[in-house]
Amino acid sequence: MRPREHRPRQAVILAGGRGTRLRPLTDSLPKPMIPFHGRPFLEYLVEQLKNQGFERVLMLLGYLPEKIREHFGDGSGFGLRVDYSVTAVDNDTGTRLRLARDLVDERFLLMYCDNYWPMDFDRMWAGYLDMGVPAQVVVYANKDGYTRDNLRVGPDNLVEVYDKTRTAEGLNGVDIGFVIMDRDLLGLIPEADVNFEAAVYPRLVADRGLAAYLTEHRYYSVGDQARLGLTEEFLRRRPAVILDRDGVLNVKPAKARYVTRPDEFVWLPGALEAVRLLKRAGYLVLVVSNQAGIARGEMTGQDLEAVHRAMRADLRAQDADVDAIYVCPHGWDEGCECRKPKPGMLFQAQREFCLDLSRTPFVGDDERDVQAGRSAGCPTYLVGGGKRLIDVVRSDILGPDAGSAGRSSL
Repeated sequence: MRPREHRPRQAVILAGGRGTRLRPLTDSLPKPMIPFHGRPFLEYLVEQLKNQGFERVLMLLGYLPEKIREHFGDGSGFGLRVDYSVTAVDNDTGTRLRLARDLVDERFLLMYCDNYWPMDFDRMWAGYLDMGVPAQVVVYANKDGYTRDNLRVGPDNLVEVYDKTRTAEGLNGVDIGFVIMDRDLLGLIPEADVNFEAAVYPRLVADRGLAAYLTEHRYYSVGDQARLGLTEEFLRRRPAVILDRDGVLNVKPAKARYVTRPDEFVWLPGALEAVRLLKRAGYLVLVVSNQAGIARGEMTGQDLEAVHRAMRADLRAQDADVDAIYVCPHGWDEGCECRKPKPGMLFQAQREFCLDLSRTPFVGDDERDVQAGRSAGCPTYLVGGGKRLIDVVRSDILGPDAGSAGRSSL
């Protein structure tokens, strides 16, 4: 493990390709400049970098570079400095990086212009330091089959196989970029015009020098036409909140006891009003709940549905509702991925509603909820000890910084 050191302040963005899969949109526009909600995709990346503490961005351009330079200028209008390296349109990524070596810091974040993922750079940096390797790449676990895997990650979080053809056996994740790396690795790029990953990653893998930062949070892209609709919805950034049920919305049963009938569901003071305020403010309201009583035979799935029908009827009578309810029906020791403190239900909600969990508050009432929220990257709040859901909604969620990943939370 290397000694603790200062985190990078420079990001390098590969943004030079022709974007042929997006034609005719890219006939007169580089793909990262495709607009979403009145702003080019690349602007969302730059905004994220500024919010994550980066001070300088180096853009590696090729195709229609003036379109990007005219929009971003020197970066002062976006709160950081933007520099450029413009090379031939048909240069591959390895060549663009090799030719820009003198402009790159000793350690930097490498990104691609067509992927957005809500990174927490401080966590990434801590993981990189702990692994003590030359490079760490963000890997989407791809458990939902969102795309085709192109690498295999071992139990020690080192990449064991990188396969750009995506045909090797046992692949279990996909490289989405966001690479923390040493500048010295650019010396591995040959003089020939090559793809960066194809030239460098296999050598790193052979030396056990490529770590994986695993994420289950879906990424969004402008890589091809099929993804644009999901990206449009994600970047709409509709406000949302995720709530635990027992102890947040209703009186929590005693340990190992469950709400098995509608008449056993007792609203906590202010909870109905809290949901009504959220809906009036335009929020999606999603509920996640461990319900091991199903696995233990204390109730059936139909019993639980009856409870939730009654719960929603109460909400509708108050001009409110919830948009979805996610339930883990498994037992305590079944080893599922949905039972809190694991964050599986939060990631399920993320995928189905195109949420940015770094902007989505999660409200729970015990330590398992805190663990699940932190694992998912949500700003997380606890109720209890006199603090109610209505208090959290009024003071934290509907306040001036509502939806911001940077506000004070657990």
